[in-house]
Amino acid sequence: MPAIDAARLLADLHRLREFGRDRTGVHRPTYSADDMASRHWLAEKMREAGLEPEIDGIGNILGRSPGDGQKLLVGSHSESQNHAGWLDGALGVIYALELARVQPGHIDVAVWADEEGHYGAFLGSRSAVGDVGEADIDAARNAYHGKPLRDALAQAGLAGRPRLRLDPARYRGFLEAHIEQGDDLEATGLKIGIVTSIVGIWTFAIVFEGVQNHAGTTRMAIRQDAGVALVKLCGAIERKMPEVAGPRSVWTVGRIVLEPGAQSVIPGRAEMLLQIRDADPEILARMRATILSTVVEADAGGPCRASATQIFETTPKLMSPAFRAALARAAERHAPGLHQEMPSGAGHDAQIVGKIMPAAMLFIPSIGGISHHIAEDTAEADIVLGCQVLADAAADILGP
Repeated sequence: MPAIDAARLLADLHRLREFGRDRTGVHRPTYSADDMASRHWLAEKMREAGLEPEIDGIGNILGRSPGDGQKLLVGSHSESQNHAGWLDGALGVIYALELARVQPGHIDVAVWADEEGHYGAFLGSRSAVGDVGEADIDAARNAYHGKPLRDALAQAGLAGRPRLRLDPARYRGFLEAHIEQGDDLEATGLKIGIVTSIVGIWTFAIVFEGVQNHAGTTRMAIRQDAGVALVKLCGAIERKMPEVAGPRSVWTVGRIVLEPGAQSVIPGRAEMLLQIRDADPEILARMRATILSTVVEADAGGPCRASATQIFETTPKLMSPAFRAALARAAERHAPGLHQEMPSGAGHDAQIVGKIMPAAMLFIPSIGGISHHIAEDTAEADIVLGCQVLADAAADILGP
């Protein structure tokens, strides 16, 4: 089996961390100057490793391995959430680069763009499997400051470049490594997680329309306070959801906006973003039905009008049994008894690429279960172990 170079692996990870470094984490949003500088650096590292890199028109990098025969595609994303952790995505990218070095001629390296959703979740991998059209690019705006995607691509020097389209016939499949972003592995003393499935993520925008009015002179009995109506809905959903959710279901109100947002004005409009996650489509459907029926009840009960719109949906994805078995054999070789199968509660590019080829994922522990925060970290020994397990599994999948 191929032996990775631990020192080289860690050095590359720490160098990538310097692009947009923010205290102990990074701030490397998609198409920012730091993001593009890191992509050009990664392309050069691929070239040094004997790959033929190309940065496409959506910001993806594909480093193609020369020679005949089917390849294994390995990679992740390289941008970060705002003011967030240094390993989310970056770990899988550098793992892929190291695998290409120790298994020359067999590994293609993928660095996907905007998995984190600054302009559209899984934008790069969805583009690579044919799920993003030109109209989608025209319509996309930055979730934080509203910049059109077309403008961002032009500013990043990507305008006019063709967008790559993966050829499934070229590949045995896709492997992605990632920090767990939770505490299951750390809490149980385990070192490797082998992902069984990736959750579906469904997001809803719920809006209440009331009457904006003076906070001091409007009697309580006649108020149509959109903020109060929204808070009541949050409580109702929190009470009802456990009745229909599964053991690993989660739901989150990630954003609430009251308009006009002034201390002396009764909110005339209130909006919340509600997200649900589970790996079982039937459970997701039950949760959605509960959300929609609760909104209908709120609308009928008044005094504010209520509506709900589903604005995002990904399909749960089972990982390849054959690839999972290869990961398990490699984990048992290097961490006997210290690995487990587990679902992923976070979305990943593997669920997108898995639409057109077999795909699997490996997790390594997150210290304290922390992710999407500058405190995100993993022990170096665990980083090295995970890469060696991935390398062995890749060799197993590729065969003699």
